[in-house]
Amino acid sequence: MKDVYLFSGFLGSGKTSMLTDVIRQLKEKKLKPAVIMNELGKLPFDSQAVEKDIPLKEMLEGCICCSGAEKTEAQIQSLLLDSDFDVLIIETTGAAHPVEALDAVFSPLFADQLNVKGIITVADSKLWLHRDTLTPQVRSLFLEQIRHAHLLLANKTDLLTEAEQGQVVYELQGLNPHAFILQTTNGRVPLSLLEGLKATTQVDKADIVKAPIASMQLGSRLVDFTDQEFTQEQFEDWVRALPETIYRMKGYVPIKGIKNPMLFQYAYGMVQWLPEYLKMPAKLVIIGENVSALPVIGEN
Repeated sequence: MKDVYLFSGFLGSGKTSMLTDVIRQLKEKKLKPAVIMNELGKLPFDSQAVEKDIPLKEMLEGCICCSGAEKTEAQIQSLLLDSDFDVLIIETTGAAHPVEALDAVFSPLFADQLNVKGIITVADSKLWLHRDTLTPQVRSLFLEQIRHAHLLLANKTDLLTEAEQGQVVYELQGLNPHAFILQTTNGRVPLSLLEGLKATTQVDKADIVKAPIASMQLGSRLVDFTDQEFTQEQFEDWVRALPETIYRMKGYVPIKGIKNPMLFQYAYGMVQWLPEYLKMPAKLVIIGENVSALPVIGEN
């Protein structure tokens, strides 16, 4: 299992500064990092901060989400096949929604090889105090990135007074009471704090492993349907009964009367089934809040 960290944060918040410092700490521990970096423009400005000896995949002009998910899966698959690394860091563009970015990390083809430790969001403390100046759409994204973090960095605290620093931490705690909040300058975070995160819950037919940190909201769960099958109606009845806090599902579901497990995708209430012409592993990845407590179809 390779640990995966997803770095989130609004444009200019300090993600790349955090990335370079975390890479330094990993190397000091003799751990080999690999990086997938997403940028909105045509030129990889931020990736120039990554040293030449580190496996690096770049995605330009787009988001690690939605239509870019397949490209991200291909990049991860390529790293797993071709590169020697211990830890994968994915730095998303500042315009990425954390749920969509996390969704792109999971493919049933390699989900059992990756251990997503969590979403680390860097928040610009000064921008937080002036968030009312942002457009409604931009402000909404800024808040969502903070709300879904497992670890939250209140960055650029050197630009604030002590009273402002206290106000930022208090207000961030109100928006995301589950995340540990660290006040930082230049995005410096101790590696030990990252290593203590755990957002992935691995599940198989025989043993349901509960998430060790009950307060964590956004997480994932891998369900194995080997030696099971359902009718499409049975499966969709289960999907309709899911809480609204389940945001994404994707994987291959064994359906009675159909030779190969079908490709199944779910996003915010919308369901899609596609036939699969190869026999793919009957596994499903679930992404949402409090997924460890979710009763899964086929469980006793």
